[in-house]
Amino acid sequence: MSSSALKDLDRPADSAVTVTPLQPTIGAEISEVDISQPISDAVRDAIKAAILRYKVVFFRDQHRLTTESHQAFAARFGPLYVHPSTRRDEKIAPIHKIEALDAERAAVFELRRKAGEGLVQGGYHTDTSWRLVPTWGAVLRAIDLPEVGGDTIWVDAGLAYEGLGEEVKQRLQGLFVTHDFREALNAAGHDYPIVSHPVVRKHRETGKDILWVNFTQKPQIIGLDRAESNALLTIIHDQYRKPEHQVRFQWRPGSVAFWDNRAAVHIAVRNYDGFPRQLDRILIADEPLYADL
Repeated sequence: MSSSALKDLDRPADSAVTVTPLQPTIGAEISEVDISQPISDAVRDAIKAAILRYKVVFFRDQHRLTTESHQAFAARFGPLYVHPSTRRDEKIAPIHKIEALDAERAAVFELRRKAGEGLVQGGYHTDTSWRLVPTWGAVLRAIDLPEVGGDTIWVDAGLAYEGLGEEVKQRLQGLFVTHDFREALNAAGHDYPIVSHPVVRKHRETGKDILWVNFTQKPQIIGLDRAESNALLTIIHDQYRKPEHQVRFQWRPGSVAFWDNRAAVHIAVRNYDGFPRQLDRILIADEPLYADL
């Protein structure tokens, strides 16, 4: 299917939204919409449909977006979630500032885990997977960017699963992986137990099987010894790293990314030499279905 045909497929006649795929299954740019202004139900539905299809969508040149309109736009897609590490003096409570300093702290935690534990390491993750019911969506807005560097990579976690051999798929079925974020949460004055999720998690809306592991939160597959757990985690990590499963986004002033936490994992490329890079994130809560607990 041609790019123009894909645009026509994803563009309802009354939505005035153009969806341009960046990769076959992961990543698309949405144009002809100013998300700083109230959006119609048709535009909202077209954006959600594009997210379900492409896992992450990008908006360019949203220079009029403010903290207030950022919040209003995200709230059109569900109730907002306030992360426990959000600074309580922020003007808009759901705004969570993703800063270079946070990345440095995360790197310290990573080094601590790496020393002596032998776990598979890597920054591929999905937000709030430490919760029983993780947030479904995230809207990330560029605030302060380096002149060069600081891209973000998203991975189609469903495509990563599809690319596994049948023997590995069988081994992973029914297995659960722990996500342990206690050290960072405790540092923010928040207490939460270690939770586990299926390694192969079914997407609630699309029904697709998703390879769902957070490599920043001490992953350990339950019921396996460390060597077998790490062997399977290495296979998963290798799937995430394949370029054909990824889209890489180059941030510019006015850029916004909106992704489905249930369908994609992502990683920040930290190559900006100490620049105080900052992006503002708003998380959107998922429906608290008992089957998801």
